[in-house]
Amino acid sequence: MREFRDFLELSYAELEELNLEAKDQRKKRVPAEQLQEQRLRYLTDTKGVKAVTVMFSDLEGRLHMLDYDAKFLAKSYDNLTFDGSSIRGFTAQRESDLRLGIDWSAFYWVPADVFGPGKVIVFGEVIDKNGGTYAADIRGVLKQYSKELFEKQGYTLNAANEIEGFLFEGTDAERSFHETGAFEYVNKGGYYHSLPGDPLRDFIDIAAEVQRAMGFENEKDHPEVAPSQFEINYTYGEVVAAADQIQLYKLICRQVATQMGMTASFLPKPVTGVNGSGMHTNISITKDGKNLFWDPQGEEKISPMAWQFTDRILTHGSDLCLLLNASVNAYRRLDPHFEAPNQIKASATDRGSMVRIPIGNEKSARVEVRSVGPDANPYMVLYSIFKSGLEGETAKIDNLRQAERYLPDNIYTAIEDFRRAEWTTKLLGEDVKGRYADLKQGSADRCARLLGTIVKAPEIQFHHDVYNQLLWGQF
Repeated sequence: MREFRDFLELSYAELEELNLEAKDQRKKRVPAEQLQEQRLRYLTDTKGVKAVTVMFSDLEGRLHMLDYDAKFLAKSYDNLTFDGSSIRGFTAQRESDLRLGIDWSAFYWVPADVFGPGKVIVFGEVIDKNGGTYAADIRGVLKQYSKELFEKQGYTLNAANEIEGFLFEGTDAERSFHETGAFEYVNKGGYYHSLPGDPLRDFIDIAAEVQRAMGFENEKDHPEVAPSQFEINYTYGEVVAAADQIQLYKLICRQVATQMGMTASFLPKPVTGVNGSGMHTNISITKDGKNLFWDPQGEEKISPMAWQFTDRILTHGSDLCLLLNASVNAYRRLDPHFEAPNQIKASATDRGSMVRIPIGNEKSARVEVRSVGPDANPYMVLYSIFKSGLEGETAKIDNLRQAERYLPDNIYTAIEDFRRAEWTTKLLGEDVKGRYADLKQGSADRCARLLGTIVKAPEIQFHHDVYNQLLWGQF
């Protein structure tokens, strides 16, 4: 029957052109009203667009999607409501109604063979009953913070994320782990090593093509150190766009893997005995096109501002650990035997340091926070890093950048540090901080307190990227 359907399907080259144009508009901060008018006209005038997928993230960073009929959305975009009580970390049942606004700058044309024909996607903004940014929608909080810094100080916050993941056999490898107790590699090659045409190489190639079509501006891609591990790199972006791309990156990888009969997993340490997966987060700040972190005469060729930023991150390293390492499984990765960045230090060379200062130039000078797990809420990660780096405290510790200090090696200590820290209350507010800590406590209490050497089923089952009511109901 499909031959009678006539929905929009664009070539990858056409998609890339449209998405790069939209990306440029976002970069130039084209007024929201102008973008809204353009996008609504597109939805109204373009034949074959059947639905708009509106995406938002919950407090833990889990991505949620609603499909709206394109004609309906064009008429009702300013009055989209949903039940917030069904979203973990959002409203209580007695105050369940929330509204979705549309961020017209975050609009993407998508490949029909991956997302379905006739669809476009856009990121939504969760709005509270008073019409403001909902406090538990960290994307909205990050967007507001970024906007205020640009308007008051002329700062553009930039981020580039290196997101590692694993490719496993089977379409439901995470969901069925409680039955199988193991993950099966699709490839046993090593760093940079994968033969053309093998499953891992095919997966990387297809995912990279989709990213390219969606305007990611790819840089390089390759197998990582561990078997069946991958990394697909793309260029940096303004902070909210960068966080959106993390969500899209994981969505694309999961969708492509599923279509190939496999699972893309972003667990930080799904297999013991091999390197885990990280999400190295590269940070810089520009003003009037100038990189404020660059100083050719500075220590490691970064500016005093960049070093002050680094010192504040190191000061709050333990406070932020739960935000950067959000699952029980993440603490398996902070193991010094596998190049783990578990030392609260800054170094140009030591990859065991929480913060690294990479070799850079006027364009690329940056600070790299290496202790981030790939399953963390990307909006929470970037908001907490930027706000801490710019507004946090600097501890009076001798030789702060090389002092003998370590990140927590288990989620229970991380929760205690997070709850106790005054800075995390200032960062999130008492209510949202409490909600987040309670969610993490709930997942932790369902898992073994001591990690041991074997990955336990609850680590996977209650890992926040796996949202499956059937699995939760089996606890």
